[in-house]
Amino acid sequence: MRLSPEAIAMRRAVRRLRVGLVVDNMDWHTHALTRALTALGATSMPIRLTACGFATSNAAGLAIEGFGADLPDAIFVRTVPGGSFEAVTLRLGILHAARDLGVMVWNDARAIERCVDKSMTSFLLARAGIATPPTWAVESREAAAAIVAQEAFDGPLVLKPLFGSQGRGLRLIRVPDDLPEPAGVNGVYYLQRFVGVERDGFRDFRLLVSRGRVVAAMARHSPGWITNVKRGARPVPAVASEEMRELALRAATAVGAAFAGVDVLYDLDGRPTVLEVNSMPAWSGLQKVTPFDIAAALAGDIVAALAERLTQGVGG
Repeated sequence: MRLSPEAIAMRRAVRRLRVGLVVDNMDWHTHALTRALTALGATSMPIRLTACGFATSNAAGLAIEGFGADLPDAIFVRTVPGGSFEAVTLRLGILHAARDLGVMVWNDARAIERCVDKSMTSFLLARAGIATPPTWAVESREAAAAIVAQEAFDGPLVLKPLFGSQGRGLRLIRVPDDLPEPAGVNGVYYLQRFVGVERDGFRDFRLLVSRGRVVAAMARHSPGWITNVKRGARPVPAVASEEMRELALRAATAVGAAFAGVDVLYDLDGRPTVLEVNSMPAWSGLQKVTPFDIAAALAGDIVAALAERLTQGVGG
């Protein structure tokens, strides 16, 4: 007999909390989270989405690696591996289904979809009234060239991969001829007003948000305009202002993320502006300038949220 989401939740409530960590491999982040969850009395297990699937003959209808026909109490998503459109759709479908069955998924598939697609992130930020650079996303080079011809008088635009991270593939666009051919951007031109300001190099901020609060923050300094740590920027300790903290929390809420890395930059007018929201943020650079264990803080939030849900008998 197929179990209802409520019945599944009640069965899990009497067991030791079990957290599945969605990863590609056992990297530094995975080991740190595993240690932190173990210290709190929770059991964690790595999950590869490529080894999961649907199994409608099971009570839950899913087959999660390491859990057989059962389900974890929570799933913490560190990464969703790339692949064909069909493969990625299946992997996100598994996360959607797990949430529908009452598993607490951080972040759930809806939030991941909203953040992986930078154009949707920009749309949701602007719709929520959150300061973010003007943004355009089109499919043809001709349409992109028309945007550049009209908008570049006010300064350059940044061309970013629609799906991308760690500062890879960024270009400054000053004139239409700077635009690559469609194959160079996988057929989509995502353009954003360049709002960087050179002040003895360039600087922006990464704020890590979890469960409605800012856990940690850092500044990233770079001699060039690309300020990602993976591209050579230097992480520096920072105390986020109240204005920045509020902006980061609103940004995470706008995309529906339980935890997120929010990139904030002060523009020429001195206003904090949200550049991006990352639903699967790394924190190794941030950990270097943070005096406490970030993984322990995240694990504490996961366990606290699980305990709250299970004591309330929440199934969804």
